[in-house]
Amino acid sequence: MDGDTLYSIGDLARRTGLTVKTVRFYSDEGIVPPAGRSPSGYRLYGTDAVARLGLVRTLRELGVDLASIRKVVDREVSLPEVAAAHADALDVQIRVLRLRRAVLTAVAKRGSTPEELDLMHQLAKLSEAERRRLVDDFLGSVFDGLRDHPAFAAVVRSMTPELPDSPEAEQVEAWVELAELFQDADFRSTMQGMARDMATDRAPDDTTGLPRILAEAVRAQVTPALTAGTDPASPEADPIVSTLTARYAHIAGLPDDIALRRRLAARLESMDDPRRDRYLQLLAVINGWPAPESLAPPLAWIVQALRVRMP
Repeated sequence: MDGDTLYSIGDLARRTGLTVKTVRFYSDEGIVPPAGRSPSGYRLYGTDAVARLGLVRTLRELGVDLASIRKVVDREVSLPEVAAAHADALDVQIRVLRLRRAVLTAVAKRGSTPEELDLMHQLAKLSEAERRRLVDDFLGSVFDGLRDHPAFAAVVRSMTPELPDSPEAEQVEAWVELAELFQDADFRSTMQGMARDMATDRAPDDTTGLPRILAEAVRAQVTPALTAGTDPASPEADPIVSTLTARYAHIAGLPDDIALRRRLAARLESMDDPRRDRYLQLLAVINGWPAPESLAPPLAWIVQALRVRMP
């Protein structure tokens, strides 16, 4: 077609696949202005109108608003600028949809009440700064008075959730559940007691973090015994108990006696809290870390082994 060809609204509709009503609307909005009028007064359009309508149709299907489309076709802004702006807007919408999906999925799984639904929704839509304040409040409370300890920074980092900018649904769901744990006063109190106990057991210059050392030692020593079905009260358990108590005595700087074994049993019992296990599982999901194995079975085994050997 040549540059002198003019089209009626009906012609444009047929060429673009749009309805006559839609073409007329875009014309009325000034997005596709007529090039002239027929002798009867009907609007006529130049060949560029076909290309304009094709662009308009594509942008509308991508969700671009009419005001932005008008600026593009009038060359007030470039197409890449508008595309970038709307891509950013879509990112926000996607994050919001992921949050909503995570909340609804959690509600469906847990059979939540309307009150729990509202709480989960509020937790899910917290801003990054609000999430940070919630985390800092929890960890600050748990480690209150321990900030000057050499292991403080490393331990806090190992317990800090970092929700990605574009989280997966399961990460959002894990964040909501973890945020609920933050607000569990009993769990907070339990973690505070555990942190104080562990700080008491560490030498002032110890930067290794006793909870991690104990957990790794218990897992390494006890897991083979669990796999083998060893009875914690049997003689076969004696070397395992001796190894762990000797290591604890070395870390705490105390003699390996009955008092130390009672103290170790109490420390390990405080660690054997299902909520602590769940915290670490949720933390791994949020931060994209490997899923941790539950420490509950090894802890229960070694505590029983210690108790049966006390007078």
